[in-house]
Amino acid sequence: MRRIYESDALERDDDAFTPRRREETPKPAAMRSVPGESLSRYLVPAWLAHRAIRVAVETPQSSYPTGTTVPVTVTLRNAFPFPVSVRTRTPRLWTWHVDGAPEASRVPESLPEEERVFTFDRGERKEFRRRWTGLFKVSETEWEPAEPGEYTLGAYVDVDDAAGKGLAAETTVRIEPE
Repeated sequence: MRRIYESDALERDDDAFTPRRREETPKPAAMRSVPGESLSRYLVPAWLAHRAIRVAVETPQSSYPTGTTVPVTVTLRNAFPFPVSVRTRTPRLWTWHVDGAPEASRVPESLPEEERVFTFDRGERKEFRRRWTGLFKVSETEWEPAEPGEYTLGAYVDVDDAAGKGLAAETTVRIEPE
């Protein structure tokens, strides 16, 4: 066997599925070796990054009987062919709300004023599923049922003036009496 290998009787590229020998000098990898978050943060202005992100809120139906859980799907998508990063004002990158009450809670919450970075790869789509039980949190231990009527379910990226920057979306759901 040793003579066969020494004579170069077998070439590595005879078979299409055989790997070729690596060259001694390393070649730089494609753009994937550059961290997209860092590149985006320094090269893409904030106003352009805000335009890249699309927010959508969907529910399977437009009306639900009282006491029924309402499934909510929030989709955040980068519409641009390059990665973007959005700076948020709190550690909570995004949130959903019912009639302006974050996560259906009427209890004021205090979040630290720490900026975070919400990163999207090129064309990336992030989908989140939440459920609204038809209840509003009114204290740490009490929940109040929602009255029949129309409610606005929405989501936004946690930046200043999210609606004005196109980083918010809403849909309307009707709660019907049984």
